[in-house]
Amino acid sequence: MTGNILVQVGKVKEVYEVPGSDLLEFKFTDNISVFDKIIPSKIPRKGETLCRTSAHWFSRSNELGVRTHFVQLTGPNSMLVKRVRIERDPNKLTSDSRSILIPLEIIARYYVAGSLLDRLKAGKVRPESIGFSRNYRPKYGDELPEPLIEATTKLEDVDRPLSDEEARGLAKLSKDEWEDLISAVLRVDDHMNRSVRDRGLIHVDGKKEFGFDPERQLMLIDTFGTADEDRFWDAEAYGRGELVELSKELVRQHYRNIGYHDSLKAAREKGAQKKDEPPIPALPQEMIGQVSKLYMDMFERLTGERF
Repeated sequence: MTGNILVQVGKVKEVYEVPGSDLLEFKFTDNISVFDKIIPSKIPRKGETLCRTSAHWFSRSNELGVRTHFVQLTGPNSMLVKRVRIERDPNKLTSDSRSILIPLEIIARYYVAGSLLDRLKAGKVRPESIGFSRNYRPKYGDELPEPLIEATTKLEDVDRPLSDEEARGLAKLSKDEWEDLISAVLRVDDHMNRSVRDRGLIHVDGKKEFGFDPERQLMLIDTFGTADEDRFWDAEAYGRGELVELSKELVRQHYRNIGYHDSLKAAREKGAQKKDEPPIPALPQEMIGQVSKLYMDMFERLTGERF
């Protein structure tokens, strides 16, 4: 990265400008975050697993005819990507904006888990609205009758759920562009779901991000299909009725179990400023090693490559 210029530090990666080009270099750190909070603990080799897993899925996506911003790996934890501009004021986006980030996160869900279960329990989502019968009470681990695609904001302090219409309006997407985006998600996930099932995994849900290239053609960007962005279960255990978490969900569950998530959610529901939210505690030392091994094991199971 000699000569490259640091332009952004995110939760888990650093972004460098490559002078004299339209490229950026991503450097993946060993940071880990949950609930929009960076945990004050490093996970050894995590950055490398994210980088190499993302490169694997970008290559598969290109083979499927889904454009991506991926160019090449530059090291075990770094890659070159095509640059997109970040416009933080959605009012400045137009239906002809190009080389730009689409300010949405697209979540595809295939099973009842995570925040979907929370919303079902709270009555914010009705079972019949996601394909179940009206009187059925979905349980954690239930397979959804059909894929559920949801959008949230990308550039706000806390991700905010959006209806399809709100998402299109915020990002200035035409109906055809929105349908192309959803089609790309489902095409890539169909391949991923079948691929990881052959390696003993169930793809539960995951998020993706998109941008437009200089011709306003859709590009899959950032990272996806890793143990950070996506949730996976062990398929053999699932067949026995057990849910073995093989993703960052293991870490989320830790913070749920110690009560941190409840206190954070309560603060947010009261409208607390980000600086006034309860600080997230470090992970126990023994759990750091467990999580590091999980990420390395998952790289091998997701890609079929050796770490």
